[in-house]
Amino acid sequence: MAKIISLVNQKGGVGKTTTSINLSAALGKMGKRVLLIDMDPQSNATTGLGLTSNDFKNDVYELITGKCEVKKAIKKTKFHNLSIIPSTINLAGVDVEFVKRMLEDKEFSQNMQLKLKLDEIKDNYDYIIIDCQPSLGLGTMNALVASDSVIIPVQCEFFALEGITQLLNSIIMVQGSMNPNLRIEGVLLTMLDGRTNIGLEVIEEIRKYFKDITIIPCPKEISKTKMIHTKDAILIDDYSGNLREWKKEGGIPIKFSLGVEPNEFIVIKKLDEIIDLF
Repeated sequence: MAKIISLVNQKGGVGKTTTSINLSAALGKMGKRVLLIDMDPQSNATTGLGLTSNDFKNDVYELITGKCEVKKAIKKTKFHNLSIIPSTINLAGVDVEFVKRMLEDKEFSQNMQLKLKLDEIKDNYDYIIIDCQPSLGLGTMNALVASDSVIIPVQCEFFALEGITQLLNSIIMVQGSMNPNLRIEGVLLTMLDGRTNIGLEVIEEIRKYFKDITIIPCPKEISKTKMIHTKDAILIDDYSGNLREWKKEGGIPIKFSLGVEPNEFIVIKKLDEIIDLF
């Protein structure tokens, strides 16, 4: 049965899509069956994996509004073991569609639609990664209800904590009613420049705010453009030379080995250690 993880923050440009794409690709490369769900009408996860609207007939909007079966919404990608439920701008209309459905059917649960669909196929995957839109609308609420845990990307900039309280209140609300087992997997600090005072101050504030949550800093050099357009942005390799070259380009080198200097590469023994990083 799949572990379902949502990348969520109502602020845009913090690295949700970048992390979703690369975490999904890395897990797939490690032999895990992965489904990435693009829950953002901007469709950046869809295009980031090389798909256009001409490449698929059904999208996540049609799925959660009951206009297609879940298996028909899944599209294989060119990446190993990685499939996607793509998105289009149509998803922007889901709130209006759900309000209409609720007026027509009092039994309709607007926050449960994604979960009901994923329950049909989650045994087919090891991980389901959900890239949420930068808002706390019905699309994001559906993702929270369907998920086992969330990763919160936070950009290391002024006003980094802006809106976090509202996000946490939404998570607590979901935990109290529709998904009591939902937990915060961790906080990912993105675009960190450790040479600046603001970067270090954000780390300190985040650690105070999330006292019992894992905090992982991600260097500023790993920009959104590079993470999406550079092959294997999270590089898992057997050749230290390739890893060193990747590190020079700003990538994240991960090596399955014990004979490597820990301060040079992220050294892991198994898949769960990557997930534990978050």
